[in-house]
Amino acid sequence: MDNFIRDVIKQFALQEVGHLSTVKGFPRPLLNLSAESFAKVVDNAFEKQLVPSFDPYSSGVNFLLTSYLIPYVGLTGYVGASPKLQDPKSKGLVAGLLGVESGQDAVICALLYEHAHKKVKPYRITVAEFTNRFSQLRNKLGNAGVKDEGLVVVKSEGAEGSITGNVLASDKYSVAFDRTPEEILRIVYGSGDEHKLGGFYPKGADGHIAKSHLPKA
Repeated sequence: MDNFIRDVIKQFALQEVGHLSTVKGFPRPLLNLSAESFAKVVDNAFEKQLVPSFDPYSSGVNFLLTSYLIPYVGLTGYVGASPKLQDPKSKGLVAGLLGVESGQDAVICALLYEHAHKKVKPYRITVAEFTNRFSQLRNKLGNAGVKDEGLVVVKSEGAEGSITGNVLASDKYSVAFDRTPEEILRIVYGSGDEHKLGGFYPKGADGHIAKSHLPKA
């Protein structure tokens, strides 16, 4: 990872610390961010085992691809939650979090888009194809239609049906996609089922909605 990407990612990490400090009582469930966990997601996206296994920490491009996997899912969750909030303070907080999360996603996508047609070493697969596969997997797991797109799409799916570049995913009106909590759980669990924990959350998420979908003890 070069110094520039390292600097950007460190800024994002510290911003996330700030988010946790802002949201009092925010659940902190066990996370599995191991190389093996990410490699499994990548294998699922390509429907085969990559050889060698994908290592998220081996290069700057790999780390950016790994970063592409998660923040956008949270972003769509904020978009989905915003209209349902009643308390003005909660609305303001979600708007503030969404602003930063969408900014992080835009930076990650822009950095990847610069290399969209370059092949990721040692695979004969382009950066754009990686993002397309990741987006297809999230759509499949979310099981709620198309709410995700890669960095390069067919022209008819680009902005105004006029371009193949897709540095920011959005619907046909260039409005951000939204997801329900259940859709997000299906994706981050990697199971396609909000009742079946796993993936990045081996013991499940820890919020009220997540717990409501777990089997009663």
